[in-house]
Amino acid sequence: MRTAIIFDFDGTILDTETPEFAAWQEVYASYGASLDQAVYSQVIGTTDATWSPLAHLGSVLGRPLDPEAVAAAQRDHFERLIAAESPRPGVIDWLDEARDLSLRIGLASSSSAAWVSRFLTQLGLTDRFAAVATRERVARSKPDPALYELALHDLGVPAADALAVEDSPNGIAAAKGAGLYCVAVPNPMTAAFPLDADLQLPSLRDRRLSDVLSAA
Repeated sequence: MRTAIIFDFDGTILDTETPEFAAWQEVYASYGASLDQAVYSQVIGTTDATWSPLAHLGSVLGRPLDPEAVAAAQRDHFERLIAAESPRPGVIDWLDEARDLSLRIGLASSSSAAWVSRFLTQLGLTDRFAAVATRERVARSKPDPALYELALHDLGVPAADALAVEDSPNGIAAAKGAGLYCVAVPNPMTAAFPLDADLQLPSLRDRRLSDVLSAA
């Protein structure tokens, strides 16, 4: 029987990924350039990618850029776009059901603790998680399994007793590398990716958590 559930954060609980990409697109457009989603996909679900949108923009333009000015513009666009976002469909229902089923609830994110804490606080979800594993607590982020291994350790459960909820190939690879059963719920940025999960759902609204646990 599964006794724990571990959620990814970006793109799974809150879709920060679509606004992040759209904000970079706006920056690129301000320089007369364009950013392809397939190229940008290298950074989705990880903070260890060698590719960066800032460096790529400089290479496209063939000249150095002021990194602080570019980052400030991107942040301004992102903050405007993220303000319209709310928890992804079905997330609150699954969190409620996990609580009612007395599951241990964890979070494994390639983002920083400050980033995750900011949005969990805004969404009123901070107290929902018994363990929060973030980027600075491990040597490597996803697709390395370290974040899931850390979350399992903090929850005090073996991988065989836990279920992961992810949205990206990097996240799924991390969860499965740690030995978890993985449910994929793609967002607009990852819907076209091949997602090698144990189960894929259009959204968490489409299946009760208890039904997924029974079949896992």
